[in-house]
Amino acid sequence: MPETIKRYPDPDKPVHIIFVGAGAVGCFYASRLHHPSKNIHVSLIARSNYKALLDNGVKLQTHSFGDYTFTPHAVFPNVAAAASAPVQQWDYVIVTTKALPDRGDDSALIAPLIGPNSCIVLIQNGVGVEAPYRTRFPSTPIISAVTVVSAEQISLGVIRQNRWTRIHLGPYSNSASFDTSTPATKDREAPSATPKGETGGLTPTGSSPSPSSSAPSPSPSHTLTPTDLALQQKGHDLAARLTSYLVHLGSIRDAHLSSESHLQLIRWHKLCINAAFNPCSVLSGGLGNAEMVRDLELRLFLSSIMYEIWDAAPLILGLPKGEGFDKDPKGFAAPEKILKSTERNVGSKPSMLLDWEAGRPLELEVIVGNPVRIARGRGVEMPRLQGVYALLRSMQGVRERRKREGKL
Repeated sequence: MPETIKRYPDPDKPVHIIFVGAGAVGCFYASRLHHPSKNIHVSLIARSNYKALLDNGVKLQTHSFGDYTFTPHAVFPNVAAAASAPVQQWDYVIVTTKALPDRGDDSALIAPLIGPNSCIVLIQNGVGVEAPYRTRFPSTPIISAVTVVSAEQISLGVIRQNRWTRIHLGPYSNSASFDTSTPATKDREAPSATPKGETGGLTPTGSSPSPSSSAPSPSPSHTLTPTDLALQQKGHDLAARLTSYLVHLGSIRDAHLSSESHLQLIRWHKLCINAAFNPCSVLSGGLGNAEMVRDLELRLFLSSIMYEIWDAAPLILGLPKGEGFDKDPKGFAAPEKILKSTERNVGSKPSMLLDWEAGRPLELEVIVGNPVRIARGRGVEMPRLQGVYALLRSMQGVRERRKREGKL
């Protein structure tokens, strides 16, 4: 469960925070962390909106805090410029860009910003996003963060926050790393299944159901080493301090500090929504959220994907029996509740559909591909999600090939 947020005294020396990615989410949280009078200074690395932010700052229209202008400590056009800035060190390097590991390695991008006392914070969608950063920075504390915030950039440098400000932060050592290299074409024994509502339960590949449970939990795949434990403790301390800044200075009352295992469970719960609605909106021909759940066949398919992830996540994370989503029903909305509330979400389009319509790359790997590979590495198959991944990956590949050939 999230912890009570301790209030820390104001820093006695400047704390420099830099956001890599000045989109809606990055600008919103940056604006709540920037408190020069308290010795906390926030800078931004921007791309398309660089000039607007440099000239006018960030104009925010918020549901939670009214309208205000955020003037960053500095605005940079790229990482190289930020790396040469006259600051002693970047204490927190917060990454809020889209996670596109199939297009490039963001861990290499931020390398010039990372010093011996820096902390990396990842506010990104999907699962497995931490792995490349841990590989490149084995001794750097990493904070993993999951946010539910409704924010959009309505014009360059103008951010509108509509609802919600919730963010969960927790340390990341190496305990949630898994072998994700299993080839998609490798033959594996089909998993057995037991009914669960209309969707079916999951059993780890090669396992047999026990009389009392449709899927016995495997043991954790990784034992924390002393180095991992030290990283986890340091990451927890730094996450606690950052969460305190958000809550007590930035008035983000629903910023929560979580343990590493609980934070990863939160990531997989958000995936229940993202991995169902995002790809299906593209595969359905461009339907929005409410349109999909009002179609009976699509609703059933969305539900089946959500329950596939719901059942698989505790197994993948190696949680003890009874430690999954159902243990904390108030904290994790069940698929039926999510589907029901989505009926009112008329006019809303998932981000993947917006990217598809704009011809932008999709966050396909971290939202769909990584979960399938991570699960397979733990002996758990997710056939519905794997089918969605295969189809959408093929669609994206065909469109890009046709674009290169001049046929689009």
